[in-house]
Formats: sequence, C-alpha cells, structure tokens
Amino acid sequence: MNIKILVATHKNYAMPKDDLYLPVFVGKNLHPDINHTFQGDNTGKNISAKNANYNELTAIYWGWQNLTNLDAMGLVHYRRYFSLNGKKDVNAVATRAEIEGFLQSADVLVPKRRNYYIETNESHYYHVHEHEPLDVMRKIIKDEYPEYYPAFQKVLKRTWAHMFNMFVMKRQPLDEYCTWMFEVLGKVEAKIDITNYTPYEKRVFGFLSELMLDTWLETHSEYQVKEINYVFMEPVNWLKKGGKFLKRKIFGHGEH
Repeated sequence: MNIKILVATHKNYAMPKDDLYLPVFVGKNLHPDINHTFQGDNTGKNISAKNANYNELTAIYWGWQNLTNLDAMGLVHYRRYFSLNGKKDVNAVATRAEIEGFLQSADVLVPKRRNYYIETNESHYYHVHEHEPLDVMRKIIKDEYPEYYPAFQKVLKRTWAHMFNMFVMKRQPLDEYCTWMFEVLGKVEAKIDITNYTPYEKRVFGFLSELMLDTWLETHSEYQVKEINYVFMEPVNWLKKGGKFLKRKIFGHGEH
C-alpha cells in the first residue's frame, strides 16, 4: 500500500527516519527562507499563502492535491504523532507496518478522543474563540449541506472529539472529506471578516475544521474508523494549561 503521513511543521525539528513520514513545512509561501530541507506546502496546487488562517490544513490541501498516486494519506504534527508505545521518541512512533495493519480493517484512523468532561465542544469553542465563525459555519451547513446538520449538532453537544486534524485516510474517504471540508471553509471565509482578530484567532479555519472531521465521520458511517493512541513529544505543563482553561471559562476567549 502506498501511504504517506505528512508531518506538519513550521520550524526545524527532528523527524522520523521511517519513509512513511514526509515532513512538510507549512506556510512556505510566507516564510521562504526558514527551511530548505523539508518539502514546502507551496508547490503544485496549494493554499500555502493562507497558512496563518488555515494552520496545518495547508499541508493537508497540498498532499491531497499533489500526491495523487497515494492509496492513503495522513497528517500528524512535528510534536504529536500516532504511537502504540507512548514513547517520546520520533523514531518510536507508529510504523508503516502498524499503519498498514490497521488499514486492513479500517478506512480512517484517528487519534484517541479528547475528553472535555465538564463542557461540550460547542461551549469549549465559544469560551476559547470568536463566536461568529462557528455561527456562520452552522448556518452554512444547515442551509447548504442539510445532510450533515444533524451530525454537526450532535458533535457540538458532545464532551469529546477527535482533535488536532490528525488522521490517516484511504484515498476515497480522503477525496470526499477534503472536497467537503475545503468547500465549506471557503464559504465561511467569504462571509466573515477576520481583519481585527488577534493572530491566534486568525487561525480560525484550522480551529473550525477540528469540528468538521467528526461531523463528516458521523455522517459517513459507511467508513470504518479506528482510534489510535498518540503521543506529544514535549513535556506538558498541566498547571499552566489548567490555569488558562479556567481563565477562558471566567473571562472568555480573550484569555489564551
């Protein structure tokens, strides 16, 4: 099986040696002189210039449009990988044999769900981000993609989600998902003005897309989905992370 897992990065960083992984420097169009080693997301058909707003989606778009010979494609991050052993080692992450094995019975691989426990995906989004983009996307899905609306509402009310825009998909679901996702996001982009958003909030389309994956999977139950463990390569300051969470709960999305 011809598979590539793109590793989205915006800096020089240690990468897995397994040729399953293809490091992709995102936003290369915006930062042409930072890295000359990794594949840029600015060749062929691309949206590299939109990286400040689309985050790692510019790597997904590049791979989807240009690596057309693949049987399956995935995306991970330079600090976050699928891993069966939990080791913080880029050369101990999920192997080609492991990924191929999972794809024998599954069409889509996603990271283990992230639980919020005390709030829903909807309330979490509103506490962290500007409200308008989510409201606009809700209306677009309801009016123009009604077959997805029940799943979208269901995902918003859940207290868990498959986050980070991480996945591995066989070609057919990849084509279908990316076509829908980028079409919807394009329509949202045309209806909102993010000029006065903070640099963090201008990453809006990457944030919205994290809710779209589960919406799409919920709607397309014909595809078999498998959750895979993942590992974050760097230490997490849970005290600091928890403090930011509480600030957002109290003061809203202006606190990050």
